[in-house]
Amino acid sequence: MRDFDRRRVAAAASLLLVTGGLALIPPASAQASAARRQTVVSGNARFQVLSPTLIRTEYSPGGRFTDQDTFNVIGRADFAPARFTKRVSQGWLTIDTGAATLRYRVGSGPFTADNLTVRLKAGRQTVTAAPWAGLGAPDCAPGALCEAEALALHGLGTATDHRGYTGQGFAAGFEGTGNALTFAVTPAAAGAQELTVRYANSTGGDGQNVARTLTVTVDGVAAGTLSLPPTGNWDTWALASVPLELSAGRHEVSLVRTAGDSGNVNVDSLAVLAPGAGYPAPTPPSPQPCAFGAVCEADTGAPAGGARLADDHNGYSGEGFLAGLERTGAGVALTVTGVPAAGDYQVQLRYANGQAGSQPVQTRTMSVTANDAAPVTATLPPTSGWDYWRTASVVVPLRSGTNTVTLGCPTDQSCNVNVDTVAVAAKGAPLLAPHAPLGGYRRGLDGVNGGARTNGGLLYQDGWSLLDDSASALYRPATGAVTQRPAAGQDGYVFAYGQDYRRGLRELSTLTGPTKLLPRWAYGVWYSEYYDRTAAEFESIASRFKSEGVPLDVMVVDTDFKAPDKWNGWAIDPTRFPDWNAFAKRLRAQGVRTGLNIHPSILGSDPKFAQAQEIAKGKLQRTGCNGGPDCFVFDFGDPDQLKAYFWLHEAMGAKNLDFWWLDWCCDAARSTLAGVTPDAWINQKYADETGFAFSRAYGSLQAGGYSNPGAVPTGPWADKRSTLHFTGDAISNWETLRFEVGYTPGESAATGLAAISHDIGGHTFGLQEPGSEPGSTKLPDDLYARWVQMGTFQPIDRLHSNHSDRLPWQYGAAANASAKKFLNLRKKLLPYTYAAAAAATRTGTPIVRAMYLAYPGEQEAYATAGSQYLYGPDLLVAPVTTPGATASTTVWFPPGSTWTDYFTGKRYAGGTTASVITTLDTMPVFVRSGAARP
Repeated sequence: MRDFDRRRVAAAASLLLVTGGLALIPPASAQASAARRQTVVSGNARFQVLSPTLIRTEYSPGGRFTDQDTFNVIGRADFAPARFTKRVSQGWLTIDTGAATLRYRVGSGPFTADNLTVRLKAGRQTVTAAPWAGLGAPDCAPGALCEAEALALHGLGTATDHRGYTGQGFAAGFEGTGNALTFAVTPAAAGAQELTVRYANSTGGDGQNVARTLTVTVDGVAAGTLSLPPTGNWDTWALASVPLELSAGRHEVSLVRTAGDSGNVNVDSLAVLAPGAGYPAPTPPSPQPCAFGAVCEADTGAPAGGARLADDHNGYSGEGFLAGLERTGAGVALTVTGVPAAGDYQVQLRYANGQAGSQPVQTRTMSVTANDAAPVTATLPPTSGWDYWRTASVVVPLRSGTNTVTLGCPTDQSCNVNVDTVAVAAKGAPLLAPHAPLGGYRRGLDGVNGGARTNGGLLYQDGWSLLDDSASALYRPATGAVTQRPAAGQDGYVFAYGQDYRRGLRELSTLTGPTKLLPRWAYGVWYSEYYDRTAAEFESIASRFKSEGVPLDVMVVDTDFKAPDKWNGWAIDPTRFPDWNAFAKRLRAQGVRTGLNIHPSILGSDPKFAQAQEIAKGKLQRTGCNGGPDCFVFDFGDPDQLKAYFWLHEAMGAKNLDFWWLDWCCDAARSTLAGVTPDAWINQKYADETGFAFSRAYGSLQAGGYSNPGAVPTGPWADKRSTLHFTGDAISNWETLRFEVGYTPGESAATGLAAISHDIGGHTFGLQEPGSEPGSTKLPDDLYARWVQMGTFQPIDRLHSNHSDRLPWQYGAAANASAKKFLNLRKKLLPYTYAAAAAATRTGTPIVRAMYLAYPGEQEAYATAGSQYLYGPDLLVAPVTTPGATASTTVWFPPGSTWTDYFTGKRYAGGTTASVITTLDTMPVFVRSGAARP
């Protein structure tokens, strides 16, 4: 482990900027002197220049700043001192690092969109960012309807899976204690008000259809209870109100599920009203002008012909994108202001062009009409799916001043694209990037069937992001001690990497700790199947691997080994494993490591329950779970319960075990430790036990559900230090395979976590046929072979399923031969893979690299990010994701190199695109010129 306790050396006195000007102060200690040298204080605001492209922005209402590490941020002391200038002029503090210029209005209070900006370059584009815009509590004007999904959501997700909502969806869940939505309201005068909520309440996950409650707080103080009677069903909405007494001025109001509330409701909208006032109707957004030279959201124009705002894909900027461009007459009109002079200008369109229904993927066209001029045709080639975007431009004539630019669909076949942003710029201007996330993450892919919404992380296309650490608890890495911050405030790190995305990842690694380097064997071949087997059967499979000439490095035993209950028993069943330690030792002698599945609960009837409850000091709670109603779960944030939990592991007596697999999927275990993401906390504890955690990441069951579609306030930043991310139970079909191709590099780009492990072959459902064993299924041969091929070029190659065949010899001759070939290739690539993993830990650049990490100036790098990636520095991989024994795969070959087919030796020039034909015995893999063939 890195020495996270390294501290700064002594240095000369530093400059402290106060509201009235500059003053010399001595350093408080040698330990703090380097930090003081990089620090600028302005009243209750503090700025620390960690590097030319990384600035900490901190606001404390009482001027009490945080110097201790937090659970997320443990590496502030590991940055070399950076040069910068600072000055105050006309009431503004300016800090200039050469790469970024930060401006803060002195004495203006907490950071907002109006008082703090950062200016940077992203390629040729100059970007002015407001990092703190949209954070905190959004304003909800008295008397106005406010959509719940647009408020600050904590542990809630935006959903659209029921009917009758207004806006873009509704706030779903209130399933866990602490789930809340928050907004700000500013009454002009003191007086009585009513908070009215539009909600739905039907049969919840607990099986009950009863009146529910939520607590209303004002400025953090409980102000009433909102009672929510049942509605007809989840598609039926009703109104409920609670009186509030508000003074004049700004207040933060929250709807919270406290420990005493029942929650389990959906909230569509709300309003703060005068007593007795009617509930307002939603107000459709009015079209907004688009300034010349700015990136404008396409959905803010005047839509026509069925064009509409949507947000059901990833990678867009703003609130969504313009969809519904599916028929003649569909389009949008934008009012463009500030055109400097009459002449020809670029209209830039950022769009996605994936498969539209059953139509083949194809180049589409769109008309672009300026005022009354003849339409110009924009040609829009395909992107690698609806989550991936390209910017194209056309030239149109414009008048000086204000113009109308209309995007249209001349025919039903022409458009069929989504448009995210529009920019009007000079003919020679660069293509302008919006603040759109690159990649994304979620807790898991459980139940994912061909696609899923993700959360944006570190990287954005216009070159900046804010890591908001305000909610993170204080932490001492040397001892593992967690304490809470003494006061609320703002604490965030502005990254200004521009188009140097790899620098952003490197600085994230320094700031929050590097991605975990796993043992070398973990990058080999894994076998894992949810199927009830004995030790003898597992050893027979290991022997079969050897006799078939297939490498095997890791064998994972799923839940059926447990006793007395197969789900959550805490003993190893002697009828299946008479001597676990001898079994594991024999496999270890053959070079095979072992892991055991754990579900974090215990039955009250378990023989070890009484002692576990005693260690937990009686605090284990009966909740019911997959093991039945007499099921108790753990609060990992409580030291006594955590001690009892790991005592149960130890009491199993699995001495020769290499790791535990925390399958935290279906039980109600949780962590109430404030300021630490629950997954990150328990994963760190597993890493302390066995070196790394094999688990889900980034959230908790209580923060958005099984696969956690919603982000949590403390963010995903600590998990990479401890975790091999098990992505969960995805559906076995071609669509999910296609989604995973872009998901792995996208998750690594968003979070910096390099070790990501999918179920190779998917987990369950989808395309299943009768299998080779009782009660088992199998995949179609071509799908199995292609998924194994992709797994060869993933961070972890883990064959896993739910009672579905994953062994090569369980398939037909062609698929069998293909799988054996690629599993052996995985073994051959182990030195290369491990070197890439070590580089990820050292530099922050992940094993599986999105194309834009290496080619940020190429539009094709963004457009193809869902279909191809770099595996380590020198292998270009484009997995086959279409059925059939023969496939044609479109591959973009980046400029600056020649690319040689790994299997055939055929060469492709950089800067070109080609269709590559493969049968089941090969796949599109290419070696960069100048690199050795690994």
